[in-house]
Amino acid sequence: MEDKYISELRLKFESYNQITEESWNLIKSIVTFKELQKDDVLLENGQIAKNIYFVCKGALRAYVTDYNGNLYSKNIFLETDFAGSTVSFLLNKPSSFTIEAIENTTLISINYKKYRHFIDTNSDLKNMYIAYLENNWVVEKEEREVSLVMENATKRYLDLLLKHPNIQERIKQSYLASHLGITPTQLSRIRKDLKNKF
Repeated sequence: MEDKYISELRLKFESYNQITEESWNLIKSIVTFKELQKDDVLLENGQIAKNIYFVCKGALRAYVTDYNGNLYSKNIFLETDFAGSTVSFLLNKPSSFTIEAIENTTLISINYKKYRHFIDTNSDLKNMYIAYLENNWVVEKEEREVSLVMENATKRYLDLLLKHPNIQERIKQSYLASHLGITPTQLSRIRKDLKNKF
């Protein structure tokens, strides 16, 4: 099974940029597998991130806690997503959110410091990293921000279902609602309306 996950990781890397066998062997030399049980915390708010994680199987959520102790889901990570606090490991500063497993989860852990060294010394890995950052932290981030302002919640929910068809069976309604920027009651209403339409 580990070989399958390693192959999926390579496919993910190469979805951004082709990499040489030599570079891939460097990446393989710095990966380890990590198992989390449901509710295990991967990264604590206030902890400095040292690793990037690739989700092989399972689900994680990133959440922030306000001064009153209320939790807000910042992001949900599913199979083949990269998870971690990019700001934390880029700037070597404490993470402003917590990442926890919301299902039993298998991860590939990549040591960021060593990975960064390989990026600096291998142009194919550097190009892959730039393409990843542009896609995930510029294009997708902007699309999500525009979607929150311009699109209605039903459209955002349908887009999420298109990307992850069985997400509603896997993820708690309150987490999904928070991820979509709506209340659980609003999400229930959307589901009910869609059921009546179809």
